[in-house]
Amino acid sequence: MLEVRSLAIPDVKLVRSKRFSDTRGYFCETFRRSAFAERGISHDFIQDNQSCSERVGTVRGLHFQQPPFAQTKLVRVLRGAIVDVVVDLRRRSPTFGRHVSVKLDSETDEQLLIPKGFAHGFCTLEPQTTVFYKVDEIYSPDHDAGIYWADPELAIEWPVRASAAQLSPKDQALPRFDQLAPVFD
Repeated sequence: MLEVRSLAIPDVKLVRSKRFSDTRGYFCETFRRSAFAERGISHDFIQDNQSCSERVGTVRGLHFQQPPFAQTKLVRVLRGAIVDVVVDLRRRSPTFGRHVSVKLDSETDEQLLIPKGFAHGFCTLEPQTTVFYKVDEIYSPDHDAGIYWADPELAIEWPVRASAAQLSPKDQALPRFDQLAPVFD
């Protein structure tokens, strides 16, 4: 009922739930603590977050929270589609500075598990895209941080040009990767 697959950075996982369809539509179980634990995912998710982006090309990120409020996230799309990107910020990791990106949409029931130590962001591919995610630590404004989404050093292939992206003023002012002080070991 639950499929878990490691991505190019093995600690980042793609999670897929089985869908049961009939003439009414479909049903799927997107989270059950015991099913996730059986597959090695035993985070204690304590907060749910949801965003809706009006326009295609909306970029949110690349965000993370600094310790002790670092968060593991379990991200899924309720409506629309995104390109979801995570960047490894763990200095001792063999994949430090590398990223993975996946397309998530409301049709596949796929979720992305993003461990602590990663910056996370996404770009909307459809209007009115709604993204939902669980986190295992509360949001702390004093520990909120990020890196500039279009930093050329990261070489992320975003589906939108920098000049056309819809960004918050906060995200426009985030530092580049090489300006980031060490955050995670």
